[in-house]
Amino acid sequence: MTVRYGLWYWPSIQGRGEFIRLPLEAAGIDYVDCAREEGVEALVANLAQHAAKRGSFAPPYLELDGMVIGQVANILQYLGDRHQIGLSTMAERLWLNQLQLTLCDLVAEVHNVHHPVDVATYYEDQKAAALAAADSFRDERMPKFLDHFERAATSHGGDWLIDHRWTYADTSLFQVVEGLRYMFPRRMAAIEQDYPNVIAIHDRVADLPGIRAYLKSERRLPFTTEGIFRHYPELDGE
Repeated sequence: MTVRYGLWYWPSIQGRGEFIRLPLEAAGIDYVDCAREEGVEALVANLAQHAAKRGSFAPPYLELDGMVIGQVANILQYLGDRHQIGLSTMAERLWLNQLQLTLCDLVAEVHNVHHPVDVATYYEDQKAAALAAADSFRDERMPKFLDHFERAATSHGGDWLIDHRWTYADTSLFQVVEGLRYMFPRRMAAIEQDYPNVIAIHDRVADLPGIRAYLKSERRLPFTTEGIFRHYPELDGE
């Protein structure tokens, strides 16, 4: 039976939706990027339609046969179990989900760098606080997170983050490296050599046939200062 998912996310940015698109593209799983085809109004209407019956708090979410699956780590765990882009044993699935949740924590902290006071307020109106947040994130939080994933990548004998084949955590780690390179190019250039296994995993993901095709397509939107990873030169530094 052919499964075709409806992926709902804001149509003009990568955002958290990209963490879902990447494994779908890598595994050749059929999906429709609904809001890119139907528009923002359709997304808002669809979100409201499901609100009273186990709907998602916010995009991204998957829609399949009336069922709605929200939250990035939850969506990826479902896709991993259903499409063999996860792991087989309970211990491995829990470790995979734990790493994915930590990646989600990192993404949340990235967003808080440029919006440390109020997510509903413009960056320009909280710039002073953002400068302080960026200093702390670059100096302390980035290395702490990257150290963790470097250790995870070296805790076994495989080429990937957990096993001898890629999982959705590898595509998420790829996106994090891409995002950090865009947001903090000077900082990443200064510290990347400390994380050879993380960078090697990034490069292996980029070389997956489905990802290579996706990155060359119009479906892969560029990073911008409207998304989660935002490049403001004043927030970067070595």
